[in-house]
Amino acid sequence: MNKLSHFNKQGEAHMVDVGDKPVTHRIAIAGGSITMQAETLELIEMGTHKKGDVLGIARVAGIMAAKKTSDLVPLCHPLSLSHIEIDLTCVQSTNKVSCKVRVETTGQTGVEMEALTAVQITLLTIYDMCKAVDRGMTISDIQLLEKYGGKSGDWNRTD
Repeated sequence: MNKLSHFNKQGEAHMVDVGDKPVTHRIAIAGGSITMQAETLELIEMGTHKKGDVLGIARVAGIMAAKKTSDLVPLCHPLSLSHIEIDLTCVQSTNKVSCKVRVETTGQTGVEMEALTAVQITLLTIYDMCKAVDRGMTISDIQLLEKYGGKSGDWNRTD
């Protein structure tokens, strides 16, 4: 695929035609984390943050983001998602909340963008809810971890 594969003869952007691709079960798993002060993590874990259930609200935001990915990312196909799972784990030893998202569909194109978008919005929601007590939080390590299905087959991050 050359650099101009997403442009027509006039140089205008267009969506890639997936009409001839077979419908298959597709899965993408992405992850990332947000690092914060120990006191901020404790507020989240204890459920005593003044804005409420930080992790619960962040999960809902991530699910909504996955469903809206094509509205946010130009040239991304709108997909009917069959499953979205968001796992948030508090890691006291590093003062992090780790986020892992699994997105599934049965369709003609993959769900990597939906999984990555869900991770980012989940973590941004945690930041937004906690910024009044900790502006120094750091969002990092957002990456695709695994992908299954489709013409290119399965892929797993090895590092």
